[in-house]
Amino acid sequence: MAEVAPVDLAALEARLREVIDYLHVDESKAQVALLEERSSQAGFWDDADAARETMEKLTRAKEDVASIESAIAKLDDAKTALELGQEMEDEDLLEESQVLARELLAELTELELNSWFTGEFDHGDAIVTITPGQGGLEAQDWCEMLFKMYLAYCARRGWKVDVGDAPAAEVIGIDRATFTVSGKNAYGMLRSEQGVHRLVRISPTDAKKRRQTTFAGVEVLPVIPDNVEVEIAPEDLRVDVFHASGHGGQGVNTTDSAVRITHLPTGIVVTCQNERSQLQNKAFAMNVLRSKLYELECERREAELDELRGPKHDISWGNQIRNYVLYPFQLVKDTRTGVETGNTDAVLREGDLDQFVAAYHRWNVGGATA
Repeated sequence: MAEVAPVDLAALEARLREVIDYLHVDESKAQVALLEERSSQAGFWDDADAARETMEKLTRAKEDVASIESAIAKLDDAKTALELGQEMEDEDLLEESQVLARELLAELTELELNSWFTGEFDHGDAIVTITPGQGGLEAQDWCEMLFKMYLAYCARRGWKVDVGDAPAAEVIGIDRATFTVSGKNAYGMLRSEQGVHRLVRISPTDAKKRRQTTFAGVEVLPVIPDNVEVEIAPEDLRVDVFHASGHGGQGVNTTDSAVRITHLPTGIVVTCQNERSQLQNKAFAMNVLRSKLYELECERREAELDELRGPKHDISWGNQIRNYVLYPFQLVKDTRTGVETGNTDAVLREGDLDQFVAAYHRWNVGGATA
């Protein structure tokens, strides 16, 4: 196994120093002390909303400090293993140093991502919607493939997923998918996926086995906290209920539990049918509608659409943010950052997206992709 050269660890050490500087670790330590003192005061929980917000800030500050301390310790261990391995000509120690260096590299990437999440909702949850674009039946199948890819990615990161709507198409795939992702930095991470995704493969529905190009659109919105005011007048809503459907259009229950909400002034339509009751489906749909209306208001008043969801494009050729090629060769390539991999199974089946997500955020703040 190749050795980790001293220059590699020196580069990692320099990168770690930069991370410590722009994460303002000393300020985080001071914030931890301040928030811990505040949370121990009498009457702290009298204002439950303010208390929860304080505790969330305290948790994030503690995590930042612990992550930096872990990275510093790992760097020290890697340097020690390298020095002893070279001195004693011990291959096991040299290998240990290399393993620690790779782990440290991954931790630094996560720390850098955290430093770039400065938006109001970046640390919160996300609502993801996948919609078929050009390609007919192929697009519906592609929509389901992306849906499964994101479920796998969320599982890798330990995020909770609540599927609100993913109705099966009549022949293949799904008509659309809407789901909420809950976890650390979920919205900050997933906003990198906003845009058009293009698939190239041999069509599974074409008897002549011809190559097919297919598109699907991914929309990522922040879950708007309850303390953020979004005005929705009851008279502006039309609420329709209907039977939830399963594969092939078969009813999955005998009650009108599925809910479709139309916001009449804007024409926005939100559907949810995956929850067990009509009440739960309506609550999910209203949550999605709040996020969509908040985004629309931001666009109208402050022109902040690019920060929340990126430019809106047709779900078609020329607008894709990432290409997934399965034939005549295998390649997944991001058109914004140039990051690519030939391991398409790892991406599509296992949800190995971190390399693309990290590269996007590095690119988005004007840094290098590597």
